[in-house]
Formats: sequence, C-alpha cells, structure tokens
Amino acid sequence: MSKKLFIGNLDFKTKTEDLEEMFSEFGEIEDCIIITDRETNRSKGFGFVTFVEDEDATKAAAELNEKEVKGRKLTVKEAEEKERPERSGRPKFERSAPEPEDEYSKFYTTKNL
Repeated sequence: MSKKLFIGNLDFKTKTEDLEEMFSEFGEIEDCIIITDRETNRSKGFGFVTFVEDEDATKAAAELNEKEVKGRKLTVKEAEEKERPERSGRPKFERSAPEPEDEYSKFYTTKNL
C-alpha cells in the first residue's frame, strides 16, 4: 500500500528532481510533484511524495520533518485527503428559448413592431 507525504516550506527554486533525490534514500518513490502556480509556473513552496511502502514514508517523515534544507525548515507529514465543499448556487441546466405563442410569433418579436 502506498502512502503520500505533504512536503511544505520548500525553497521556491527546488525542482521535482531535487525533491525526489532527497526522499529516494528512504525507499522506492511512486510519485513526486511540486505544486506550481498555473499562470506563472512558479513553485508554490510545497509538494507531495508518494512512497510505495508505508514504512518508508513514515521513516522519511520522521527524519526530514523540521530539517533545514536551503535555509528553510521543512514540514513533512502524511498528506490528508482534501475535502471539497458542496457547490452552492443554481444548478446548471440548458437554457432554451420560450415556446412561440402561435405559429407566426416565431417570425417576429416585439422589438420589430
């Protein structure tokens, strides 16, 4: 079973490869990503590392949490599933034109009269 870790307070110049290299010494990594801004493509300062084995993730979190890397203390903890709030507002549905009152009303509107 795999386990995903949240890595926070990363230096903004840290690349995905750097993060993978830092965590690979603890075990086999299934996935590694640094979250970036959609518009600027700049790092948001956090990322996620998914380990194949739960024990490896636990060991990495214990060893690297609060460790200083590039002048910043890392926050390393088990990632939590993000709860998405229910969408509020009107439900989306197709808008359709009102039915004409008679067979000729589809050819004219009150603006044309």
